[in-house]
Amino acid sequence: MNWFDAVILGLVQALTEFLPISSSAHIRIVGEWIGVQDPGATFTAIIQLGTEAAVLVYFWGDIKRIISRWFGSLRGSVPRNDPDARMGWLIIFGSIPIVVLGFLLQSLIRDQFRSLWIVAFTLIIFGVILGLADIFGKRAKALQDLNTRDGVVYGFAQALALIPGVSRSGGTITAGRIMGYDRPSAARYSFLLAIPAVFGSGFYELVSAFGEAEGAEAPVVGTIIATIISFVVGLVVIKYLMAYLNKGSFLPFVVYRIALGTLIIILLSFGLMDPTGGAAA
Repeated sequence: MNWFDAVILGLVQALTEFLPISSSAHIRIVGEWIGVQDPGATFTAIIQLGTEAAVLVYFWGDIKRIISRWFGSLRGSVPRNDPDARMGWLIIFGSIPIVVLGFLLQSLIRDQFRSLWIVAFTLIIFGVILGLADIFGKRAKALQDLNTRDGVVYGFAQALALIPGVSRSGGTITAGRIMGYDRPSAARYSFLLAIPAVFGSGFYELVSAFGEAEGAEAPVVGTIIATIISFVVGLVVIKYLMAYLNKGSFLPFVVYRIALGTLIIILLSFGLMDPTGGAAA
């Protein structure tokens, strides 16, 4: 991977991370198209640190308040039923499924789950589910209505994003719409819930990469470039997405997912793309 490849992949990560279209699927697909084949689960996890840093900046006021009130509830200076303190617990509970499944399914995540056949079909299938959930889901709940059961359901939906093509935001937003949360609330909790999981996996992969790639200067430099780009552009994307969701629907993303998945299936069927990208099958 050279610096130009890294710039391209960093832009792809930033433009797709917050949209319900799966950033990991796009990194996998675009990596194949520009000739670096599968950039890998490690590269994907690390550059997600950039976009997640954008979440920290954008939601810093909310995050700081949630952490402060959560610690206050532990000390007894804040009521345990305080909405922000409760949100802290819900984010913790909702993060458990992806941590456990991510640990247990590491080999599948790195190899079989990254097959472009899986990516293509999950793009289509979960795109259709998102569309149905957005059309038929009620809009009766906001974040203050979030309870433990719903928080855990969100968590399992987020864990589905371990499969490229599902989409972290797409999975959690779909679950939220099915449970009756309005679009902005479903998206907001999706972004907050992703913080522990993304930073945890990203820093784990970062430490592992330095341990395994001593002297491999080009991949390290490329990854740093992609991470910085994903932060800067991601900050702009999240701002405009939250504004869009106040009025817009998820239909454009559903159509895009189905079209992209169909295109990948066609290219794979004619042998114009390598389904494994050189990865172990």
